[in-house]
Amino acid sequence: MNWIQLRLTVDQDSVTELEEWLFANDSSSVTFQDAEDQPILEPGVGETPLWDKVIMVALFEGTVDTKQIQTRLEQSNFWIQVHSSRWEVLEDKEWIRAWMDDYHPMQFGKRLWVCPSWEAAPHPEAVNIFLDPGLAFGTGTHPTTALCLGWLDEQVDTGQQLVDYGCGSGILAVAALKLGVEKVTAIDHDPQALQATRDNANRNSIAEQRLQIFLPGEYKPVVADGLVANILAEPIRELAELFAIQVKAGGWVALSGILEYQAESIVKLYSQWFYMNEPVIMGEWALVSGVRKKFNGEH
Repeated sequence: MNWIQLRLTVDQDSVTELEEWLFANDSSSVTFQDAEDQPILEPGVGETPLWDKVIMVALFEGTVDTKQIQTRLEQSNFWIQVHSSRWEVLEDKEWIRAWMDDYHPMQFGKRLWVCPSWEAAPHPEAVNIFLDPGLAFGTGTHPTTALCLGWLDEQVDTGQQLVDYGCGSGILAVAALKLGVEKVTAIDHDPQALQATRDNANRNSIAEQRLQIFLPGEYKPVVADGLVANILAEPIRELAELFAIQVKAGGWVALSGILEYQAESIVKLYSQWFYMNEPVIMGEWALVSGVRKKFNGEH
């Protein structure tokens, strides 16, 4: 089946009401794009920022009457807010297959390989993760994920218990477990991420009792040997104390999703609880790590 999309350029203030109008007029989905190459480096926790001028792309089934929808739009209160509009026919295409063709096995550190679930491992003797990220973030292609995977390959040891905060596809949790970690507690605010983590754990034959998966409000903080969080700098700052109490004295923390220029402030903040290492840089991204200090009364 072919699809038809309507591209509308509007100001930010018009987006919410126009999105509702599009869904009420048979749109199957609406996505947003930057109309003027305006950077948004980092949202706050719970925020969904938009650009000042937005391209809204509404997707319709190919059988829709585009003339009727266009007439309704031009007669609506929204038309005066639309800077430009264009209908486009999308040829039927195997979008998933196109994505799969660009995703290949990748090595991280000395032992670890991440392989698409539909391909054989190029090095069967290595520690191989078979991954299908689905709708969740995390394949290893992004520098922040690559930094975390390389760090885990060097640092984790058998028998440890870890926390993976912001687990996404589950790639870091599964990697740690395949590298010998005994148990991982994985947390993410997105239910799709939790499902992707479960699916990828099953795909890699991870025993259910070794991986516990929670939404943030559903888990009781544990005290673990280490905590990894590949999220963003602002939540890493806001969650610093929560992260610190979940790492035992002598344990470690590894934090990514941090831009290089943000690393110094993260190091300074976490130095209250950790002996911090020099950041590891990949492109414009950084990984910050440290070893938990021992305070009076801690074991």
